[in-house]
Amino acid sequence: MHTDLIDDAIAELRESKDRWAGLPIARRIQYLESIRARTVRVARPWVEAAVEAKGLSMDHPLAGEEWTSGPFSVMSIVDDLLVTLRRIASGTSVLDGYKVRQNASDQVVVDVFPNTMDDLILWSGVSAEVWMQPSVTPESLQETVGAFYEQDDPTGDVSVVLAAGNISSIAALDLVYAMFNEGKVVALKMNPVNDYTGGFFEEIFADLIDDGYVRFIYGGIRIGSYLTSHPGVDSIHITGSARTYDAIVYGTGAEGAENKKADTPINTRPIGAELGGVGPVIVVPGNWSRRDITFQAEHIVSQKMHNSGHNCIAAQVLILPEHWEQREALLAEIRRVLEDVDDRVVYYPESEARCEGILADIEDVETFGVTHNRYLFPAVSADDGGHRVFAHEVFGPALAVVTLPSPSVGEYLDKAVQFANESLYGTLGANVIIHPRTQSRHADELENALADLEYGTIAVNLWTGAAYFISQCAWGAFPGHTRQDIGSGVGVVHNTLMFNQTQKSIVRGPFAPHVRAMTKGEYHLSPKLIYFVTNKQAHRIGEYLIDYKATGSKAKLAKLLVAALRA
Repeated sequence: MHTDLIDDAIAELRESKDRWAGLPIARRIQYLESIRARTVRVARPWVEAAVEAKGLSMDHPLAGEEWTSGPFSVMSIVDDLLVTLRRIASGTSVLDGYKVRQNASDQVVVDVFPNTMDDLILWSGVSAEVWMQPSVTPESLQETVGAFYEQDDPTGDVSVVLAAGNISSIAALDLVYAMFNEGKVVALKMNPVNDYTGGFFEEIFADLIDDGYVRFIYGGIRIGSYLTSHPGVDSIHITGSARTYDAIVYGTGAEGAENKKADTPINTRPIGAELGGVGPVIVVPGNWSRRDITFQAEHIVSQKMHNSGHNCIAAQVLILPEHWEQREALLAEIRRVLEDVDDRVVYYPESEARCEGILADIEDVETFGVTHNRYLFPAVSADDGGHRVFAHEVFGPALAVVTLPSPSVGEYLDKAVQFANESLYGTLGANVIIHPRTQSRHADELENALADLEYGTIAVNLWTGAAYFISQCAWGAFPGHTRQDIGSGVGVVHNTLMFNQTQKSIVRGPFAPHVRAMTKGEYHLSPKLIYFVTNKQAHRIGEYLIDYKATGSKAKLAKLLVAALRA
């Protein structure tokens, strides 16, 4: 283990940390512009490497996942940060043009998306809002925005960012957040699962590396342990598992367990953490057409199977209403989609072992595909609160089904929210699927459910993964986790409007694609969304998205829209 190289990297960062903290905003903007331009240059080879590593090909529709969750995500967050920093530099309010309101509980809510013509075109029918913590008032909201840039003499900070191994842009987005939202210099340790992207990131952040503000570190657990305990490190951010968080804070083995029990940490640095959880999908009963059932079955399977299930906000527990006459029809369609979607590599380490561990506790198991590595557990009892599928994140292609009593929509929503909050591990993301007419008739019950769900991101007729791409959303766990009970983590990332007292982000989307939307009382032009694993044009849409964002060409936009409409 070449610890001398790490020592040198941390020493160099310590020399530059105060210089970075005091850097003029105009210079930060130049760095962001460089990051954007360099991302465009490496976008294709980056995606090619990710596609190969995950056993796909560039002409397979699932390659769309790598375009969108790779370079597109980086370009989006940079574009939105540029708007924010330019406003701060000019003395304009960061929130200028955004609607600020209060909900029925008097919580401050900011409608953050859509905000541009591109938002309206590329995300037709999609909206997002960020809810503040109850202590924030309309009068104090502005004080919670861009706190780092309000300091007269900010102090530098050397931060270690431990990258995730599943979604390739996470490392870049976490680095950008630490540097541009929090004013830190960064030692970024790549995850061994996807460290093949390191060369692309070193190109993207080359100017920041050359000027001494970023260092890249490669290696496994021993390197990570040395780095996070280094005396020259001031703070840490991790995207990963609670097990890794506990190892950093309390140590490992029997000694680590005792330290955690007594809450005697061996590492007292501030740690931000995004740690995943068990994601619910709450289906609200309503009068669905046959095509609604087919579309939403594809939607649910996509929430599970995106990236082969290796997502921190992948759907894991499907909650269905017991007295809904279309329940079995939906399950039948889910089975069909699980069987029909293409087999893909379960590439993440220990994923198969985690699935098998849960299989041992479940009698009713259905498998799908040629390789039989997609699992459905169609009848897990909600009364078994300690069941492994409720208490542990699978991080793989397994979906459990729970049925709850549904004498009325309101009572069912109450029970579903209570079950999700009390029986499922973690608080990162929850999904709700509801017919527009049901939503109209039960608007108050739905809004009460959204207020009561203790999750950092909630999606209505959308997947919480969409909030990952909408960079104005604050991405992280619901506030309240403690060091001893870290759950889905603490703190947020993305958050390009730079709020520092957020509670949750809510994204809303269309129940039906544009062809049928008006018959449901919806008015939008959104076709099948790109994250659907049944979207046959996703690879082309993803590539055209990068082309359009890189050039702004109307011809590129037209090409993109044609592909989207063919999905």
